[in-house]
Amino acid sequence: MELVALLSTGKGTWAQVSGLMTYGEWDKVILLGGDFAKQFTHNKKFEFIKVDLDKKLKDLRDEFSQKLKRKFKGTEVALSIASGDGKEHMALISALINLPVGIRFAALTKEGVIDL
Repeated sequence: MELVALLSTGKGTWAQVSGLMTYGEWDKVILLGGDFAKQFTHNKKFEFIKVDLDKKLKDLRDEFSQKLKRKFKGTEVALSIASGDGKEHMALISALINLPVGIRFAALTKEGVIDL
């Protein structure tokens, strides 16, 4: 399963994404974020997709949709929205559902990676 994660401003929220990458077993990791998120590094391979997080909600959803089209092999992805705000989360979730692809929310807890 692919992991899709949003990297928004505030490096503190990136620890959750980093942990998911470290402790989860993913076929592919796709990270989305603005210019600030280009600073993210990890020892595991990932694809970074730059998006304009300052766009209006509908325009951001359309950009997510366009850039995520044909990125997934299966019909379901793991999604982390630990980073970002409500507008960004709504746009990304809407884009994924409209591709269409199913979503399993993923989180790193003391017990390890869990689906929510």
